[in-house]
Amino acid sequence: MNVKFLNPFLEAAYEVLLAEASVRTVRGQISLSKEPYVTEDVTVMLSLVGAVEGTVFYSLNSPLALTLIGNMLGEKLTTITSLAQSGLAELGNVITGRASVKLAQSGYESQISPPTLLLGRGSTLSTLDMPRLVVALNSDDGPMVVHLAIREGRNMLAKAADIAVPASPRFG
Repeated sequence: MNVKFLNPFLEAAYEVLLAEASVRTVRGQISLSKEPYVTEDVTVMLSLVGAVEGTVFYSLNSPLALTLIGNMLGEKLTTITSLAQSGLAELGNVITGRASVKLAQSGYESQISPPTLLLGRGSTLSTLDMPRLVVALNSDDGPMVVHLAIREGRNMLAKAADIAVPASPRFG
């Protein structure tokens, strides 16, 4: 795990949460975890492939999730509706997209997956052999914890179009 990949995600999260949801955050301590991640109330997951590869999780409690989406919609929410779910997934998408632009500006171009939203506390997710950098972005309604399990891509210079396709086998 290269710590230089962390700052683009933290900067992007700070910028997006402030611009889109009017929520200010303050960075907490950085830790390294090799243990499986146990989910919070809401977890947004995305993957990266390319010059940087791996997974990022954005973990938050329900009060913060409701504040973020409520601020974005301009109304007070009491439950995480399907619209709120879509908004939370999109927040993770925008944060990761902005981080990937920052990474590309440093020479690490990568593509991101569509977001996956996991609702419910207590599920266990493993990043297998990849340790996670874990940082809380603290707000008045609780932390958004960024879990970053990424590394420099193994096939940095390979483009899918340049990879040779083996000949089809002949059957019968």
